[in-house]
Amino acid sequence: MNQLKIPEDRVGCLIGKAGATKKLIERKTNCKLKVSKEGDVLITGEALDAFVCHSVIRAVGRGFNPNVALKLIKEDHALVVISIREVSGKSKKDIMRVRGRLIGKDGKAREMVERLTGVDVVVYGKTVSLVGEIERVSVAKQAVENLIKGSEHGNVYKFIQRRKDNDSR
Repeated sequence: MNQLKIPEDRVGCLIGKAGATKKLIERKTNCKLKVSKEGDVLITGEALDAFVCHSVIRAVGRGFNPNVALKLIKEDHALVVISIREVSGKSKKDIMRVRGRLIGKDGKAREMVERLTGVDVVVYGKTVSLVGEIERVSVAKQAVENLIKGSEHGNVYKFIQRRKDNDSR
């Protein structure tokens, strides 16, 4: 048995219309879920299945669409959650400034990191989360941390491109 809590505003997304999303996650992960309206989630299933299911639910809780979160069923995919607060400081003003840098005007910065790395990126609350292939998530994580620390967007995009070029050799 495995337990976790997701934000109340993400419960509806986890359950889905008439419970369809919850049933889909249960079927794909071979687990059973009990979800309270407060966001408490109880997972029952075999240890490895429950571990994978936990990651999927955590991703939904961090703002991912359930279909993106279900990518975590694949062995070569990972979820990384980065606390903006730990890197930027605790003030609300600093967190909002960093969120703005990560998202960019009309979402362009976030989209650019997604496009260049092939990783799904969600900025939600005081976190930025990544879902994708493990090697690509590693590059995206470094890029996001550089943005949080104040690196210029152009330099971060060049860093991603250099890493991609080195990996393709």
